[in-house]
Amino acid sequence: MILDKKQNRTVSIIALILALGFVILADTVFSSFSRRIFNLCGIYIILALSLNLLNGFTGLFSLGHSGFMAIGAYVSALLTMSPAQKSMNYFMTPIVPILANVELPFIPALIIAGLTAALAGFLIGTPVLRLRDDYLAIATLGFSEIIRVVLTNLQPVTNGALGLKGLPKYASTYMIWALVFLTVVFMIALINSAFGRACKAVRDNEIAAQAMGIHIARVKILSFTISSFMAGVGGALLGHLMSTIDPKMFTFSLTYNILLIVVLGGNGSITGSIIASLIVTISMEALRFLDGPLNLLLFRTQGLPGLRMVVFSALLLLVVIYRQEGLMGKKEFSWNRILDAGLIKKLLGRGGA
Repeated sequence: MILDKKQNRTVSIIALILALGFVILADTVFSSFSRRIFNLCGIYIILALSLNLLNGFTGLFSLGHSGFMAIGAYVSALLTMSPAQKSMNYFMTPIVPILANVELPFIPALIIAGLTAALAGFLIGTPVLRLRDDYLAIATLGFSEIIRVVLTNLQPVTNGALGLKGLPKYASTYMIWALVFLTVVFMIALINSAFGRACKAVRDNEIAAQAMGIHIARVKILSFTISSFMAGVGGALLGHLMSTIDPKMFTFSLTYNILLIVVLGGNGSITGSIIASLIVTISMEALRFLDGPLNLLLFRTQGLPGLRMVVFSALLLLVVIYRQEGLMGKKEFSWNRILDAGLIKKLLGRGGA
């Protein structure tokens, strides 16, 4: 037996209510450290979905995500910091006068940060998306490094290598997970739209897609721009969660972590990106004890920095070897696939019987 549409909708509403209850519980009961990890999971979901739109649904192998995150983080920080906070940060080189007294609420600043990253993505993507595969990856990685170097040397605007400290902590649990919900809904609507089907057609076969009348360049550029917007929003949330940013935060390793989540969850799966974001973020912290002294039954260690990453990489290697398509492949979440439909029908009072 399978669930009909009415029952599926009912179960989904119940699940959303339970998820909202868990978010409220996490914000009130979790310790500050656990709450930060929980919020990091939400931010990585947004970032993984943004990269999955490129790598998974459009077939563009991009490695420039950290650059767009940096743009979003710096724009949001400069727009939300008070003049007093800016004067404390820019003690070596004065900030440019046009930004010295600017202070906006968080939501407008977040939107502007995303739009600025989207504009950068459009300007970069227009010439770069003519490339394919490895060449595209190298080009986007190069532009990401250019952005980071510019942020490091543009001291009157970004404060250079010193970074910005004391950012307002606007990235609360409710704000982050509300944006996660909006991002998931947006991605589902986008992928199921005509544009989403065009992205999949470009991914599967560009020649066939062009023969069917799809404007390949337009689809690629728009996908790249939307992904850059989402990356900028994710970078802004990350900066306000950490309350400090500097160019070293946005190196290639950050893009690698997001790419790892996308591959682990499954290229072309929204559900896979969500599940992998939770697994990777929590596992990275849960295995942190491996870097410190270990007192095992047979031997003791004085601390092996990096052992956590070795074990974590080994676990991921096993997943890649035995499930190359990722945890979800290209499949999406379905109640009928994972739950006992007969039990649910009993809980729902036998549906319309």
